Amino acid sequence: MSDSPPSRPPTDYRAFRRRNDRNLALAVVIFLVGVGGALIALIYGGSALILGLTCLAAGAGLFGLVWLILTLLERWAGE
Repeated sequence: MSDSPPSRPPTDYRAFRRRNDRNLALAVVIFLVGVGGALIALIYGGSALILGLTCLAAGAGLFGLVWLILTLLERWAGE
């Protein structure tokens, strides 16, 4: 019988960080569009919600574009 502890696979901190970054970026977009849209609908009504969601979606798209560019630059610099 061996008294050595069971071997565990190595931890991949880079993959964990990438997954965490992606989840946080998604949470920001959902919060921006969801909470922002709900507040616009509550304060100004349904007709303003359409224009508000259009603007919020454009802002979320710009945020996603910046996140994508930074992610691609990080992967390119890592090679």
